Amino acid sequence: MHPQQGFRSCLGLLRLGKRYGQSRLEAACRRAVTLQAYSYKSVESILKHGLDQQPLSAAEPATPQAPLTHENLRGAGYYH
Repeated sequence: MHPQQGFRSCLGLLRLGKRYGQSRLEAACRRAVTLQAYSYKSVESILKHGLDQQPLSAAEPATPQAPLTHENLRGAGYYH
């Protein structure tokens, strides 16, 4: 991806903030991050369908999960 493409996406998000309001944009971005849907189209769709105004369901984690621990996972120390 070229930097110019990222810049255009950022400008698009700012335009969505002007159209829908900053608080709705923040809520839509929070939902998009929770769903790991990191595109302009995802945020736009969330705003268009009013999903930003609905509470996040229990199936959607509100905070990032801790890394998995398992006896087969070696960890960073193994590779030094």
